[in-house]
Amino acid sequence: MTYVDNKKCIGCGICLPYCPLEAISLRDGKAWVDPDLCADCWVCLRKKVCPKEALQAKELTDFYQVFRHVLCDPVETFADTGVTGRGTEECKTNDVTGRYRRGEVGLAVDMGRPGLGCTLRDVEKVAMALAAAGAELAGPEETPLAQLMTDLTTGKLMEEVLQEPNLTFLSIIIEAKCREERLRDVLKALQKVEQEVDTVFSLGLIIRPLPDGTAPVLKVLDELGIAQPVRGKVNVGLGRPIAEA
Repeated sequence: MTYVDNKKCIGCGICLPYCPLEAISLRDGKAWVDPDLCADCWVCLRKKVCPKEALQAKELTDFYQVFRHVLCDPVETFADTGVTGRGTEECKTNDVTGRYRRGEVGLAVDMGRPGLGCTLRDVEKVAMALAAAGAELAGPEETPLAQLMTDLTTGKLMEEVLQEPNLTFLSIIIEAKCREERLRDVLKALQKVEQEVDTVFSLGLIIRPLPDGTAPVLKVLDELGIAQPVRGKVNVGLGRPIAEA
């Protein structure tokens, strides 16, 4: 957990705007870090914004604190996925991994961004809504979040991590996929659960287009009143080709 050395702090406030979750404020003329908001992303430390080096980090010994730090700090690498921060390869290497086949839609629900953060209880609500609607949640070799799940078929998280106090995450990506014919049900479930969580999330859809470059499944967005995507990542298929399922 990041904290402030009051003997060094001069109360200049330079550090305040650097915290993505606004966990740093001034109290009695000194900077103060709210432990309920700090996500151990260490942005304030990496940027070395304090002219007096008053910002310090306590040693992380608890498993969940270390887990959160690795997910929230973009320069850390998660051992099981080999990818830095909370991110995964998603569609970027799909020409090699084949995680998303034709007829499937990949789902990347990015919770807590921008600037709000998220709790695991809200993450669980969204993950369970996806699973109940027919989505297949990604496993631990693909996404760090799966390490905290007791059952990938339901999206249920370990009860002990839900009870862990002061465990706000900068953001977490819930990854899943579904058959194209289930996309309508999945999107409707997300529309419903968004009213039940105390944060924000954005949705990325990963689709393999037809040979003519079209993706007819996106018509479901129009039917549900969801805006069509205006930007995205494109995997142009330069890696080793995979066999189609």
